[in-house]
Amino acid sequence: MNVVTCRCLSVCLLPCVLAACGAVRDEAALRFAFETAEPGDVIEIAAGTMTVSRSLTLNTDRVTLRGAGLHKTILDFAGQAQGAEGILVNASDFIIEDLTIQDTVGDALKINQGRNAVVRRVRTQWTGGPKTENGAYGIYPVQIDGVLIEDSIAIAASDAGIYVGQSKNIIVRNNFAEYNVAGIEIENSQDADVYSNRTVNNTGGILVFNMPHLSEVGMRTRVFDNDISENNTANFGREGTAVAEVPSGTGLLINANDQVEVFDNRFSNNRTAHVLIASSYDESAGVAERFDPYPETLFFYENFYTGGGDAPDMVELEALRMAMFGDDGRLPSIVWDGVVHPDRAEEGVLPAELAICLGEPADTEFLNIDMSGGFAKASVDASAHLCEHAKLGAARASAG
Repeated sequence: MNVVTCRCLSVCLLPCVLAACGAVRDEAALRFAFETAEPGDVIEIAAGTMTVSRSLTLNTDRVTLRGAGLHKTILDFAGQAQGAEGILVNASDFIIEDLTIQDTVGDALKINQGRNAVVRRVRTQWTGGPKTENGAYGIYPVQIDGVLIEDSIAIAASDAGIYVGQSKNIIVRNNFAEYNVAGIEIENSQDADVYSNRTVNNTGGILVFNMPHLSEVGMRTRVFDNDISENNTANFGREGTAVAEVPSGTGLLINANDQVEVFDNRFSNNRTAHVLIASSYDESAGVAERFDPYPETLFFYENFYTGGGDAPDMVELEALRMAMFGDDGRLPSIVWDGVVHPDRAEEGVLPAELAICLGEPADTEFLNIDMSGGFAKASVDASAHLCEHAKLGAARASAG
């Protein structure tokens, strides 16, 4: 790629937008660079804090947006007066790296409908800490084939710090997410690897979701080698959103998603449960024909669990904790709602190909809360789950 050519207006009222003329240093020059970008351009932004008053939109393929460093180039939207996002990209083969986007009215960075999106060493944050008024998403690629998000930071989003939705061929690695409702969320997406991330002080650390009103069906996600700890921040999501229902104290939540492989993670001190496995129901209009509310073909192995489960953020789970484990007891590391498709299970036990399998250390604790039976037969018997599935292959993000 060539660095952006110097393209000034004929009356030269706007600064030049390229390295030869100096990196972009103000909003007017940056907006002009977005609006006049051509395939192959590199838009460089100088170190320092740039005040941005309106959303920036890029509609050109094969553009790189590059700052001087994650902590050196800051796009500050605190006074944003117009637009639903900080930066909106409607293009393919897009790279953004080495900058911060902060205090946007809505989502910080949205990349929409394309191929090959790379987000590298980008920080999104709301500097006032976790608040419902913050933007919903920090890093937000949606409907993308080929996603790579790495070495980035997401702080205080009111929905998800790092979110990938309705996409495929995804790698999310080496990131840090803190004080979001959901630290990292993979939703209605296929073939995702989420690894070597650290999620701490979120409401929920990592979420793997299928939502009922979206046409894409999520499956084949690997979650491995992550540090998922102390995700106990009170839920500050907007009322009525799905994420507002996530219990505080959740390490990993798998909701209505199939073929999820979870291994080599380190869970600690998530006070509801390290892992929650839940089905999802929605009887409203518009539920996608292919939506399946039951999580199936899950495989957990070689994870490590410390503490947690001592103060569940759900009335029903707290009641079970007290009844089954006593005042000072805690819930097991893996908690499943126990709900199965009535036509796919016999006496509540899934067939081998659909089972929730625990190839864990022998002392890993498991709880079936029997939600559909009103919790009457909640049980720690894991004998039906001592099984294995064929391991998934590595995701291949064509990006990056």
